Amino acid sequence: MNRLMDDYKKYMEKEKGMARNSTEAYLRDIREFQAFLNQRGSLSPEDISNTEIVAFVLHLKNLGRSTATSNRKVASLRGFFSFLQEQGRISANPCLHIKSPRVERKEIEYLSLAEVDRLLMLPETTVKGIRDRALLELLYATGIRVSEVLEANVEDLNLRVGFITCTGEFGKARIVPIGRPARAALEEYLYDARPKLLRSKKHSEKALFVNYNGERITRQGIWKMLKDYGVKAGIDKAITPQILRNSFAAHMVQNGADLKSLQELLGHEDVTATQVYLTVTKNRIKEVYDKTHPRA
Repeated sequence: MNRLMDDYKKYMEKEKGMARNSTEAYLRDIREFQAFLNQRGSLSPEDISNTEIVAFVLHLKNLGRSTATSNRKVASLRGFFSFLQEQGRISANPCLHIKSPRVERKEIEYLSLAEVDRLLMLPETTVKGIRDRALLELLYATGIRVSEVLEANVEDLNLRVGFITCTGEFGKARIVPIGRPARAALEEYLYDARPKLLRSKKHSEKALFVNYNGERITRQGIWKMLKDYGVKAGIDKAITPQILRNSFAAHMVQNGADLKSLQELLGHEDVTATQVYLTVTKNRIKEVYDKTHPRA
């Protein structure tokens, strides 16, 4: 099965143009299923039926995995077996008739405008502070995913016009506008702080954001930076890249952005993923009603 997974990886990267992080996420799900099968006695792909898929879902439930996690793993397997079927390596997709349980939507967690302002004011004028401000401004100004920030290169940025080119989860490139404050922060970072972080030995580094070693910044580095600034800002919520993405979307919706435009900005394949942000408007309308109507 390992050879089949290698073939699938090449297919996702070369034919589908998927980002590396997305490809690895799909492969992790498939490897977990393979490990589960090995515990029950290894089966060839042709021998796998929906019985094994259902057993895997129950196994995940027993481990305490969320419904959303289980659904994602089944989706990863469905894509893998669909590939094998197209290649003529199996006759039927064992995931075809597996229905995904409905996921309860959690309330969107996002920052208020005041909290965003507090957060963006924190970075100092040091080399690290200039970089951090540029990163924070970019995350909030565009709502792009942390994986897209990690993979961004300097050439993806056009400060003169004001946009960044991102390659989303499904390999589809999109252009996202950048506002004036973020452009100013990025310009200061590119021409002042980034060269100092790179040092002379790292001038060939293409990454937009780099660490003290002059290398591409890591996911852990971004998470730690956000956590530290969240604590300094006195914000009760745990600050994550997703919360900044949510804040971007929530504030856009509250200020009248239409769903289709927001879908394109966020890089959602399906508009249903974007519709979750409509609850923000509903909650705000209810809040205004409760505060202003004499018989609320």
